[in-house]
Amino acid sequence: MKVEQIFTCHQVGEERKVPLATLAFQGQAMYWWTTLERERRLHNDPPITYWNELRSAMRRRHIPSYYSRELMDKLQRLQQKNMSVEEYRQKMELYLMRARIREKERLTIARFLSGLNFDIRDRVELLPYKDLDDLVQLCIRVEQQNLRKNSFKGKTQTSSYIKKDYKREGQIDSSKNFEKEQEKEKDKNKNVVTSSSKTSDIKCFKYRGRGHIASQCPIKKDMILRGQDIYNSLDESSSTTSSDSETSEEDHLIERAYPYDGQILMIRRLLGSQPNDSHISQRENIFHTRCKIYDKACSLIVDSGSCCNCCSTRLVEKLNLTPIPHPKPYQLHWLNEDGDIIVDKQVKVKFSIGNYEDHVVCDIVPMEACHILLGRPWKFDKKTMHNGLTNEITFTHKAKKFVLHPLSPSQVIEDQVQMKLKREEEKKFDKKKKKRSINLQRRRRERNLFQ
Repeated sequence: MKVEQIFTCHQVGEERKVPLATLAFQGQAMYWWTTLERERRLHNDPPITYWNELRSAMRRRHIPSYYSRELMDKLQRLQQKNMSVEEYRQKMELYLMRARIREKERLTIARFLSGLNFDIRDRVELLPYKDLDDLVQLCIRVEQQNLRKNSFKGKTQTSSYIKKDYKREGQIDSSKNFEKEQEKEKDKNKNVVTSSSKTSDIKCFKYRGRGHIASQCPIKKDMILRGQDIYNSLDESSSTTSSDSETSEEDHLIERAYPYDGQILMIRRLLGSQPNDSHISQRENIFHTRCKIYDKACSLIVDSGSCCNCCSTRLVEKLNLTPIPHPKPYQLHWLNEDGDIIVDKQVKVKFSIGNYEDHVVCDIVPMEACHILLGRPWKFDKKTMHNGLTNEITFTHKAKKFVLHPLSPSQVIEDQVQMKLKREEEKKFDKKKKKRSINLQRRRRERNLFQ
């Protein structure tokens, strides 16, 4: 259609249409045209000189025989569903144009009404209209009214539910708290009576004291040396030594995983505010660390605000990981300002941080904040504990206790500066590639023209 518009605009004659159209052929189209001309010469067929003959030859080459039947099937099954009225009309007109169907306007109106949603069609059928354009405008007005009503209903229902639930919860909580307090007081009174009656019957066989046995005797704890004014408590020392031994055993069992030491694989966007070297606190930092994937250092973030485990598309491309189709594709809106992103692929990533080795199934997302983002699914599976002061994450993996240590703010800034330089180098390299490809294309066109 674009070529025909150019021909009519410049008033090109019928004899010049075919040479001008074939002059714009490149690559595979040029090979096809040269082979077609050669075959027609071998079979003593006349050359193609008219535009309609060239169009029919191109249709035979590129459009399959079942294309018209497939278009008719799509047109017959076309329904509005989740599309807007304007999108539904444009799709129907596109199918009619491609299938080369010319029908009366009343048949097109009937076709348009049969595919509309019931809530719009039932109201529009009662209204008068002149032609298809008038009908479409009525449908758009009805659709806008339905959207306004649905949004208003949703707001009123949520506000009413919140008020009712708040009142009910307040009444239930107050009644439950009162009942619990009464039960606690009764249990305390019972325990005091039973304990006093039981302990009064017990006697210490060493010092004849009441209310305890010999192993729990308070006189045994202090061992007084009369020659000196010093006393030692055996039980206190034994308790302190036992507690120290327990803590040392616990520390021995814990595996501490520090960030992997190496240059970051790819690029991440710089933060707006950079802390000074004196700021070592983790107060304003989320959990940043480095992991090892196929002997490459990659950035990793653990964020409980993310509802999925994600990895960047650049990580998949650089390391040649094999993606798999997502079992439940969905749309993301917060990662990109261009609009919703359809997430329909996953990848299984094997990574390690120190002695901690694991594999995670991540959704492939075009993000630049990090290479791997571990969200709520990973934290839920590992039953992690987060220390808000030190920003350390503790969890158990394969009967071993691990503690992940974060990067310091200065280390995060160093990684970001290195990645910014790499990003600039990649941009320069891409520009050079584009310039080379453009120059090569120009040279090829010039050669074809002179030949």
